[in-house]
Amino acid sequence: MSETACAMVAIVGAPNAGKSTLVNLLVGSKVAIVTHKVQTTRFPLRGVAMRGSTQLVLIDTPGVFSPKRRLDRAMVRAAWGAAEDADAVVHLVDAPAHARALEGRPTPSDAKTINDVARITEGLKGAGRAAFLALNKIDAMPRAALLAVAKALHETGAYTEVFMISALTGDGVEALSEALCARAAPGPWLYPEDQAADAPARVLAAEITREKLMLRLHDEIPYEASVETEAWVERKDGSVRIEQTIFVARDSQRRIAIGDGGQTVKAIGEAARLEMAAAFDKPVHLFLHVKVREGWAEERSLYTARGLDYDA
Repeated sequence: MSETACAMVAIVGAPNAGKSTLVNLLVGSKVAIVTHKVQTTRFPLRGVAMRGSTQLVLIDTPGVFSPKRRLDRAMVRAAWGAAEDADAVVHLVDAPAHARALEGRPTPSDAKTINDVARITEGLKGAGRAAFLALNKIDAMPRAALLAVAKALHETGAYTEVFMISALTGDGVEALSEALCARAAPGPWLYPEDQAADAPARVLAAEITREKLMLRLHDEIPYEASVETEAWVERKDGSVRIEQTIFVARDSQRRIAIGDGGQTVKAIGEAARLEMAAAFDKPVHLFLHVKVREGWAEERSLYTARGLDYDA
């Protein structure tokens, strides 16, 4: 067996750049939830990717943006903390958004993305962290526009190499993976070869349910919800009984989450149960409850349980 090597890799970027999609692709299984809503990832999740004798521990970080709430500040602090501690940093950028800006036709969301990317670029330079630049979503833009974006960002001086990828299709990702492996230092692996993530199963289960909730109710309850796994009981028949509570901020949101005759929460639970059964490789009996907990985003215990800095 060849000598083992390992590298901690932080994937940073503006909200909705595709960080979770890239981590899941590199790992080869789903370890981070993915929605089309920004700020889906709330705390750093680690996925483990094996490339021969090299182990890449990929840290999927919350998006870096201009924070307003306590939870926002904690998320941004967690992202920068992961970048500071990593052996390598990948700055993932929504390339089409930059192309539209360079062409003088940015959307309102593009303008925010450009500002967030500039904030990250300056942060990397200020910290003296040379990063890999990964231009994502290349499948959604022409080559000439992509090259213009690459030139503009590379000239900032914050990046050692530029990669053009699609986290959705996998184009260009193997070249990025090889470059990350080259940064790995000889030494023991941090995780067993067959482990895909380091989050406890209870946390992964809660994240799966939160993903299904956001996918179904992203307009009605954009960020005002949290999911906690209250009970996890392994049964003699090899299945697991999971009880979870969806916490929302107001009673009107509780009614929306439950739906007429309980149909909405039932659909959320069924989608979550199927994914959990596949993720944990065992039958799952899932029971969901919806409760109002005003000010849940100000509770210190929420931050501590997820490794976030309450005082950020």
